[in-house]
Amino acid sequence: MTAPFASGQALSDLILGYQHTAFRLEQRDDRYSDPEEDEPFRRFLAGEPATVTGWNDEWEEMLRRRTADGQRMTRVRIVAEPHTDYTRFLLDLARINVPAGEDIRYLSRDRAKDLDLPHEDFWLIDSAKVAIMRFAEDNTLLGADVTDDPAVVVKHCYYRDVASHYAIPYREYVGS
Repeated sequence: MTAPFASGQALSDLILGYQHTAFRLEQRDDRYSDPEEDEPFRRFLAGEPATVTGWNDEWEEMLRRRTADGQRMTRVRIVAEPHTDYTRFLLDLARINVPAGEDIRYLSRDRAKDLDLPHEDFWLIDSAKVAIMRFAEDNTLLGADVTDDPAVVVKHCYYRDVASHYAIPYREYVGS
């Protein structure tokens, strides 16, 4: 029933192995420490768009293909306002990912406090498995505790529904 911990390729396979829906709740305003993002983030801080180097092209293509096949990927980002540099970077990246098919929504941290949402990031895969993300102190992803326990899954479906209901879709959030 439960695979206690997944990391690396096993975690990627779990997340990208969704058949119908993948949902992500993101809680961190500070950077997710990901070496793939280091250079694009540095360039963004220097005034270039987040996607100028093409490092996101594979993800964008995957979103387009899976959206065309009827699969959905959604995410809610809980963010501090005013935004951190990293949140601004992700907002810039969303202008590419949203038209490719990803439903990205934003919820202010102040509003989220009233909603009894969990404090950890998680993925909900096909409303059947939950991957609760675990990070090192430097924000490096260690992996995820994975479960298909029905009580945990139902609770995280509730979190997804509440967060999605109160979050503001990207285009409305940025005013475009």
